[in-house]
Amino acid sequence: MLSSSFVIQMPLSMQMTDEQFFDFCQVNRDLRIECNQFGEISIMPPTGSETGYRGGNIFGQLWVWSEKDGTGICFDSSTGFTLFTGAKRSPDASWMKLERWNALSAEQKQRFAPICPDFVVELRSLGDNLQPLKDKMGEYMQELGVQLGWLIDRKHRQVYIYHPGQPEEILENPETVSGESVLPGFVLNMSKVW
Repeated sequence: MLSSSFVIQMPLSMQMTDEQFFDFCQVNRDLRIECNQFGEISIMPPTGSETGYRGGNIFGQLWVWSEKDGTGICFDSSTGFTLFTGAKRSPDASWMKLERWNALSAEQKQRFAPICPDFVVELRSLGDNLQPLKDKMGEYMQELGVQLGWLIDRKHRQVYIYHPGQPEEILENPETVSGESVLPGFVLNMSKVW
């Protein structure tokens, strides 16, 4: 099992601008790098093959639905977004309405877009600690535009459902998970995620 992420704390005088952070991530492409709202940088190793397969199934099902639906676009786990708090996050899968995406400039789309997707998914690897992922989901739920989030815990076969301003819900070993009114008609088949 690969080790989990580690956090680097930077003095305020050494924190990177958005452009510097983007460049830092580009020269370290083999790592998954995020930054929270306090400027702490998390460096995560690439996922293990099993987690990559499971995450690919989540993204694949979302992509197929998105292509048929046509009202938005989906993003894979390599996509970074800059949240209004200054955090830079990369959900394992996400989806955004076309009108929100189209409102961004071409330059904003080329970097870590300054927007949070309407829908975000995080997949817990077997070696991940749960609380940092819950904290990340809480961070997403504070963002304008986000409507729904899922934290999928393969280890305990649970799905945490998040809506802004509401307590999390927990589904125990569901066969499917619905995208509700946010992603009408999208139902994630969990058989290839567990």
